[in-house]
Amino acid sequence: MSDMVLDFDQLVKEGKPLPDLQAIRGERWFALETSSEEDMVPYWGGDWGCASEYNRLRAVLLHRPGNELSSFDFDKVRFREPVDPVKFQAQHDLLAEYYRAQGVTVYYTEKVREDRPNAVFCRDKLFMTPEGAIVCRLAMAERRGEERYVSEALGRIGVPIVRTISGRGIFEGANAMWVDRHTCILSLSVRANREGYDQMEYELRRQGVTEIIPMQIPYGHAHIDGLLNLASPEVAVIHSSQVPYIVVDTLKKKGYKIIETPSQTEAKYGYSVNFVAIEPGHVVTTVGSPRTVELLEKAGVRVDVLDLSELNKGKGSVHCMTAFLKRDSQ
Repeated sequence: MSDMVLDFDQLVKEGKPLPDLQAIRGERWFALETSSEEDMVPYWGGDWGCASEYNRLRAVLLHRPGNELSSFDFDKVRFREPVDPVKFQAQHDLLAEYYRAQGVTVYYTEKVREDRPNAVFCRDKLFMTPEGAIVCRLAMAERRGEERYVSEALGRIGVPIVRTISGRGIFEGANAMWVDRHTCILSLSVRANREGYDQMEYELRRQGVTEIIPMQIPYGHAHIDGLLNLASPEVAVIHSSQVPYIVVDTLKKKGYKIIETPSQTEAKYGYSVNFVAIEPGHVVTTVGSPRTVELLEKAGVRVDVLDLSELNKGKGSVHCMTAFLKRDSQ
């Protein structure tokens, strides 16, 4: 084809017919206007997502402790005392087998820095939403960098990452707790600063959360799940002297029966609040809180108790170690 240039104005002046040039065609490929939640099964290989602390649990992410237990300064990494690595691993395996026996699919992170014994506490590293995971940014220098490996695990499994806490934001997953699909508790503490809080709030509101319940964690504590947890849509357990009135009042107005753990020793050393709900009214917890277990059972909650006492030396328990990947929507 020649490089001839047509001057249409000149052709019109000369009274010549204008050639009929084919019009540029419009767009023929249109966007698939589905939501992220609708895309979860066909494009991500599973209906990942969570907006509850108690709906039927379907899949979790754990980290099986390994070489990182071989040598570390327990006080520097905030463990209560040195641990027996073999017993520590065996109790973690017990928890994983318990989940499998309940029909929960267990996934693992496959890598971790060998100077990160706290990597076992997976809840801190991600917070699951209906559209995918928010990868958190850890506060302690002794934990920073674990985020990389949880991101790798999510990518390998096929869980979408909807946001990563970034910039100077600090926020750990246990500083957030679902109340229902449209209500979430967010906390500020030594493990969550205002910038991280704001990033979390923005993402949750984008996903349809209409009510954020603010919670200030007292000095000397780190996360919500050491002070407050939900066993069902009707039952909340609290370490009463450490939970702000506004949080308790909001839960009461939503119909929750408030169970106060009766012993500060059970709350702080028996991890009485740090349980995981398998389904509404059925939870798993560690040894060390018989009085709280009794109160839960009197309230109609089934409680399975596992001996995780070696794991508890890391100052965490069942909820701390479990990152939810999938719960039923109702």
